[in-house]
Amino acid sequence: MISFPKPEELPESQRVVITGIGLTAPNGNSLTDFREGLLEGRSGISDYEIRYFGKTLAGVCDFEVKRHQSRKEVRRGTRAGSVGIYCANEAILDSGIEWDNFDKTRVGIYIGVTEHGNVETETEIHEIRGYDYDTSFWSHHHNPRTVANNPAGEVALNMNVVGPHYTIGAACAAGNAGLIQGLQMLRLNEVDLAIAGGVSESIHTFGIFAGFASQGALATHDDPTKASRPFDVNRNGIVVSEGGGLYTLERMSDAKARGANIYGEIVGYAMNTDATDFVLPNPERQSQCMDMALKRAGLNADDIDIVSTHATGTGMGDTLECDAVRRVFGESKKTYVNNAKSFIGHTMGAAGALELAGNLPAFKDGVAHPTINVDDLDPDCELSGLVKNEARQIGQVDCILNNSFGMLGINSALIVKRI
Repeated sequence: MISFPKPEELPESQRVVITGIGLTAPNGNSLTDFREGLLEGRSGISDYEIRYFGKTLAGVCDFEVKRHQSRKEVRRGTRAGSVGIYCANEAILDSGIEWDNFDKTRVGIYIGVTEHGNVETETEIHEIRGYDYDTSFWSHHHNPRTVANNPAGEVALNMNVVGPHYTIGAACAAGNAGLIQGLQMLRLNEVDLAIAGGVSESIHTFGIFAGFASQGALATHDDPTKASRPFDVNRNGIVVSEGGGLYTLERMSDAKARGANIYGEIVGYAMNTDATDFVLPNPERQSQCMDMALKRAGLNADDIDIVSTHATGTGMGDTLECDAVRRVFGESKKTYVNNAKSFIGHTMGAAGALELAGNLPAFKDGVAHPTINVDDLDPDCELSGLVKNEARQIGQVDCILNNSFGMLGINSALIVKRI
């Protein structure tokens, strides 16, 4: 059996903390706005229309694109790149790091994505259609826009980072995967600062809407704000959204030395694979992932105050995750459960990073944000600690477990502890 040292037993040079957060979500462009939206029950879902597919619903971000980019950068780059650049720069500002004087060779960028390149390819095909598919009209920017490392690479170019940059394809577990990669690179002493998390530009590709619709997994509702409804008996699918959440991660020793504000310490993490189905989750593997994260953190299930669920609003997905959560946490009255997709839809590669961000302020205010739109709880999704429709004051919060799962059976769990 694998054993792990407790995080508090490690030297501070091996302990990794969060010191800055930059985000854009369909209901807020900063942690303060995002958190207020979650506590007030403010949905970010609206009517949306995209070529070929037509009218649907989506979570659309409205951030100031040119706050950190030139017009040329925007024209040459991608929407995922713009999201990443905005979030990375905002995270650096939030961290208080003296960026101009920081050694850029010791900065790493680790950005998770669900998919990348579909938007640009669909757009180019649409454009050359008007020229009888003459590929001489194909954009010379297409290849750098669609290479797998693009989102992280655009951030590196914008911020003059010359350390390693990776874009991590991990389906909808990618936000957590970016954070895990950043932590590991800090522990390996490959970098002194990691900019890590996830981004999504998914609403700009008609293919993702068509794909979910063909699976019968695309949400519909007369009221867009009620379309994303995890755990509700009348849930009918996913609301596709864009967004981004990037963090600055540092060694605890470095953060303390410069007097940084610390949001929390990443004390546990795990990733595993179902290896059973393309899309249908496996609750046994999901529970094993959570158990491994707890073991790495040196914690018991009862030590977790908030579980942030992945639940997307699909029938089987929500039910099977609830099964997995019950396997780990039983009928614990101490552990509260919530979900941010009910507010912002499914931000794909950004989901795990944004959902974690929404809960981190609970370390200070002791409030668990709710899952909204649970008008008629599905009995198969009954969880004793589920926070429904209204925020709940739960007292001191010490530990948060953040679930993020994806297609092809990829699972991730991340645990952050209050300092």
